[in-house]
Amino acid sequence: MALTPAVLCLNRAGEATAHRIAKLLDAPVHGRESRVDVADFFFANALDHARTLFAAGTPVIGVCASGILIRAVAPLLANKTMEPPVLSVSDNGAVVVPLLGGHRGANRLAVKIAEGLQSVAAVTTAGDVALGVALDEPPAGWGLANPEAAKGVMAQLLSGAGVTIDGEADWLSGLPKGSDLTISAGITPSDADLQFHPQRLTLGVGCARNCPPEELAELVDKTLADVGLAKGAIHSLNTLELKADEPAMIDLAKALDVPMRVFTAAELEAETPRLATPSDVVFAEVGCHGVSEAAALAQGGAEAVLEVTKRKTANATCAIAIAPAPLTELRGRSRGKLSIIGIGPGQHSWRTPEASKLVQEAEELVGYGLYIDLLGPLAYGKTRSDFPLGGEEDRCRYALEQAAQGKTVALICSGDAGIYAMGALVFELLDRASDEMGVSDAAHRVEVVSTPGVSALQGAAARAGAPLGHDFCAISLSDLLTPREDIVKRLHAAAKGDFVIAFYNPVSMRRRTLLAEARDILLQHRPADTPVMLASSLGRPEEHVRYRKLSELEVDEVDMLTVVLVGSSHTKLAQLGEGPRMYTPRGYARKIDGDLA
Repeated sequence: MALTPAVLCLNRAGEATAHRIAKLLDAPVHGRESRVDVADFFFANALDHARTLFAAGTPVIGVCASGILIRAVAPLLANKTMEPPVLSVSDNGAVVVPLLGGHRGANRLAVKIAEGLQSVAAVTTAGDVALGVALDEPPAGWGLANPEAAKGVMAQLLSGAGVTIDGEADWLSGLPKGSDLTISAGITPSDADLQFHPQRLTLGVGCARNCPPEELAELVDKTLADVGLAKGAIHSLNTLELKADEPAMIDLAKALDVPMRVFTAAELEAETPRLATPSDVVFAEVGCHGVSEAAALAQGGAEAVLEVTKRKTANATCAIAIAPAPLTELRGRSRGKLSIIGIGPGQHSWRTPEASKLVQEAEELVGYGLYIDLLGPLAYGKTRSDFPLGGEEDRCRYALEQAAQGKTVALICSGDAGIYAMGALVFELLDRASDEMGVSDAAHRVEVVSTPGVSALQGAAARAGAPLGHDFCAISLSDLLTPREDIVKRLHAAAKGDFVIAFYNPVSMRRRTLLAEARDILLQHRPADTPVMLASSLGRPEEHVRYRKLSELEVDEVDMLTVVLVGSSHTKLAQLGEGPRMYTPRGYARKIDGDLA
């Protein structure tokens, strides 16, 4: 999914230019609070805001000095092949400078913006300036089979070499002609110095349930080799929606590095008049007269024709259709994806880059409204479905069913989604049978991924020092979902085991007794002066951290936003450096003493 850029405006002098760019690109304007009058989204700190967007993979266009953007993203620079475009534009719009991601869209954006503003695009990448084309960034609908060779070829062309082009590719017509180098541009394999393929081929596949992945892959490889077609010319892998979760197909799409698209039986049945090998047997089984041929044709469109009719093995089939021109759009729908995301306590600096990227990729955000609000600019412009506290099962079920429609959905949780959050409930719903209040068959076929977040116990421990330096456990004191007797049993076990304990959900408006009971149980097994940390609203402006002795722990100073960390009998609270530090020794002193003995 192509990501919409964010146009950053830092002052009123650049406001008119920012809105002209936003209109040109159909993008939102992000404005600096108190310094910009009109914007779609306001931010407080330019460096933090640009850094957050960049970490999530959002193209950033700043109407500001280049240095501001450079300082913002510099700490995150690592891999130029993965970084989003970053551009700066002068307040008056006279100059557009692609700073990063020149061959990942920044140069194209710069030219488009400059043309719209009637200004200058300061493109500095050598290939674009001298050759008029970036050989490592072919246009939409084209693939580069050997990208590792592009740099060397461009260097030779810049040094005066000439090239012979085998095939039709108007976008390469401006390269200097000669016999020093060869470039191929066709749907067949080549040994040219640089090999481009127009993505005109659509691959249709079908298979029996749990077909061995190697069987399907070998069938496709052999088919391509037999007819002399290049993998790089394949636009997509296509099949029946009932096969959306078939491991062999998922693996093959990844291996080919192409999108996997699925079609309903009715959509494939509509292609029956164009099939070379329609089958009544297939129709009886899945509701259409062919899968592989029909799927290839459905993706290729009305002008596509079968290049390779159905080929099969014991468990798999494949067919290939060819379109008259490179394909730049996708028909059908995706398998659907649900990302279970822990955003930490809320502040962007504690949110992992992977979590931010998954949020940015999502079409729809699902979660408790406050957690979605904490995403700030990453939530802007996205469909969001807010659920109240207490609607956890409805929330997870809804997210799965939305993904089942082919959408990319993000389920937003605070902390880590797999720790007292929605992760377990999603998998529980998937594990239930449909007649046991599970989810639809389509929901079982979606891709589900989880990404870690900074949990409350990690955040509290970091603020304290290192209280989790030795064995620890976490116990929820909420008896809404866990029987009270089970909680008490676990309290006694943790107390006897001398674990450092993180208490989640320590109290609520109605639950006021279990924390006091937990304190009294622990006092039977560890000293009265055992340090306790109370950490509220971690990572947020209202964060509040304080320390108590176990015997002095009072329920009334704890609320549902507080994590309670109780030390073991070995945990220390010491005045170190700027303040108290709580830590639990691992035993290194004994190890050192033993080594020296």
